[in-house]
Amino acid sequence: MGQLILLRHGETEWSASGRHTGRTEIPLTARGEAAAAALAPALARREIRAVFTSPASRAVRTAELAGLHDAKPDPDLWEWDYGGYEGRTTAQIQEERPGWYLWRDGVIPGDAAHPGETVEQVGGRADAVLARVGPLLADGDVALVAHGHVLRVLTARWLGLDPDGGRLFRLDTGTFCTLGTEHGRAVITSWNVPPPTSPSPPRAAKRGSGGRPPGAQHGYAAAWRSRSRCRRRAARAAGR
Repeated sequence: MGQLILLRHGETEWSASGRHTGRTEIPLTARGEAAAAALAPALARREIRAVFTSPASRAVRTAELAGLHDAKPDPDLWEWDYGGYEGRTTAQIQEERPGWYLWRDGVIPGDAAHPGETVEQVGGRADAVLARVGPLLADGDVALVAHGHVLRVLTARWLGLDPDGGRLFRLDTGTFCTLGTEHGRAVITSWNVPPPTSPSPPRAAKRGSGGRPPGAQHGYAAAWRSRSRCRRRAARAAGR
């Protein structure tokens, strides 16, 4: 049985500033595009049999850059419809509703393009996706490219949790996760994995007296004091 691969789209200007982005079309930033492209090598090593994306352009572009071709758009992978909170940050919403928490308090209706959804409605869409892709996993991996909240809800449903269980799973932009099974039970096999990056060159250690790094001096001094104490205790014991 294959695994379900989840990709959250790369960074956008709205995601970087914490603005709730449901149905509004916002393009990837240059950083978001780079992160999506950096996922390609890891995904190329997998036997992916099918790819589905949210219809949002930021998800479609992420799939393209990550090397996931022939992706099929699935409307059930749209992000949570935030209704009247579309484009607003949590801090802005809490100015009007102190203590507001999306997973508990939900959203308010917006305009015709953003009527809003309950978490249970998002869960219903996630269930529909899982029902369609489940049989495909018999032939290999299936990749879903979508958004933070809908993928968190989908993960909760994969695990048999209520839709609001998605609150337990932080998911950053430009990352991927894998869902699978163990002993016939649904599990998370990896989560919020960032794209690989080139290791930074090691910085030269600052030199202290004696040519040793300051941290090393402290460590050597502590070890010397410890050995000295041991010798003193041994000497006292020998004199008894």
